[in-house]
Amino acid sequence: MSEGETRRELESQMASDVRALSAASDQISRIFAQQHSLGPNDFRALLHIMISDMSGRPSTPGELGQALGLSSAAMTYLVERMITSGHIMREPDETDRRRVILRYSDPGMEVAREFFTPLGAHTREAMADLPDSDLAAAHRVFAAMITAMQTYHGELGGRRPNSTR
Repeated sequence: MSEGETRRELESQMASDVRALSAASDQISRIFAQQHSLGPNDFRALLHIMISDMSGRPSTPGELGQALGLSSAAMTYLVERMITSGHIMREPDETDRRRVILRYSDPGMEVAREFFTPLGAHTREAMADLPDSDLAAAHRVFAAMITAMQTYHGELGGRRPNSTR
């Protein structure tokens, strides 16, 4: 096998692995959503809120609505429902008091932590024998793949979401 063929095969294997990871994540996400009476958009909203917050750029309701492809009215209903259920909260943006940002509430974060902590333990156990250099390389690969997906999403006419790095 030539160097180019080997590279293409490795890239194909990684793309396949990401699809498998995405499918497994979707299965776990559906169970979490079912256990907590969340619809698909509710769970997607929680995921986007978490990613935005972790990237240091919390989402406004409008930005979240754009990311989810929801109308303003549908987004308002979703946000109100999620606040009432205790998963998220609205707070003023510290840098611009005219803006409102969405964050996990403490009870919402506790619910997520309780459910996903065992997954974190399984992940640490599965990666325990991998050297830090492998983890650093995997992080670079994931970052490159995320950038590629965000770029393609933009080309498809979608708004480029907040970077996860």
